[in-house]
Amino acid sequence: MTSNYKPIGELINEVNEKNIAGKCNNLLGINISKRFMPSVANVTNTDLTKYKVIKKGTFACNIMHVGRDERLPISLYLDEHPSIVSPAYKTFEVKKIDEVLPEYLMIFFQREEFDRYCWYLCDSSIRGGLEWDRFCEIEVPIPSIDEQEKYIGLFWGLLKNQKCYQESLDNLTFICNSFIDEQIKKGAKKRLGNYIRQTEERNSDGKNRNLLGISIDKVFIPSRANREDLNVTNCKLIKRDQFGYISVTSRNGDKISIALLDDPEGIISSTYVAFEVFNTDELLPEYLYLWFSRSEFDRYARYHSWGSARETFDWENMCEVHLPIPDIEQQKSIIEIHHLFKKRKSINERLISKIKPLSGILMQGVLTHG
Repeated sequence: MTSNYKPIGELINEVNEKNIAGKCNNLLGINISKRFMPSVANVTNTDLTKYKVIKKGTFACNIMHVGRDERLPISLYLDEHPSIVSPAYKTFEVKKIDEVLPEYLMIFFQREEFDRYCWYLCDSSIRGGLEWDRFCEIEVPIPSIDEQEKYIGLFWGLLKNQKCYQESLDNLTFICNSFIDEQIKKGAKKRLGNYIRQTEERNSDGKNRNLLGISIDKVFIPSRANREDLNVTNCKLIKRDQFGYISVTSRNGDKISIALLDDPEGIISSTYVAFEVFNTDELLPEYLYLWFSRSEFDRYARYHSWGSARETFDWENMCEVHLPIPDIEQQKSIIEIHHLFKKRKSINERLISKIKPLSGILMQGVLTHG
């Protein structure tokens, strides 16, 4: 295999198609994982005719924040339907696909080495922008089209598998949410305080040193406060199928940090609230966790929080939550779907962890044999 090097500028044409007719309103951004995502910008009363249109085969990148993020947000658009991106983005396409394939070029952009080099080339501004001319000067190894197709098959095959898993996760999430929404429509809601009670067992002998925190992703995590000299005798014990939550909601990005323990017992800060379901003949802890996982509950807890400097969702507020409680068999069915969701989520995360390193491995083959 032979390969030669060419600067990016010789391989691409910049495109600047504007959304003049205003027909397209699907505004996308690019995250640091180099994927298009729905934009979080508030575009109410915004003139979308100034935004750039991207079509299948178009690249878009944000060269303004490379120094801050230490990577270049760049992605290849592969959807059949056009979308729009910020006018501040650079958009371009490959000149000759008989010389370099867009998917191969995207593999080159995925490499950690590419991000580091872009960061190295940044200017000295606060955000650390990458000048377009300097981006165009970056050289790319160009193997034969046959070799490019081989690498594309390996890399994009894995990416396709990961996308299928992501879609299955979205479908399972939709099923869980739809089930609970249907229960809400049925109207009968019950007071949560009739099914739960606080747990106050302390780690008096100090033997348990598995100190846990709670993230806004609603999972227990190893606490960063854990030290050998830390006195943990006043910490609360938390056991399997028990909940813990942080009552302060004003510092968590409008989310309540709450989690259900499904691992061996640990300990949590004495400032956390720990509780359990005592009536498991009618309410299963995992079903309750699904209720807590919904964004609607985050909004509910935030709205019902009280305080001045710190707003809290106290135990009394928790007990006054009203929720639909279907029969046990229905709860078990939706929990099984949730278990499948967690399993596939784990596989999906492993796939994602393999994709980015693979781009470097494949490109190393080009560099070694070129």
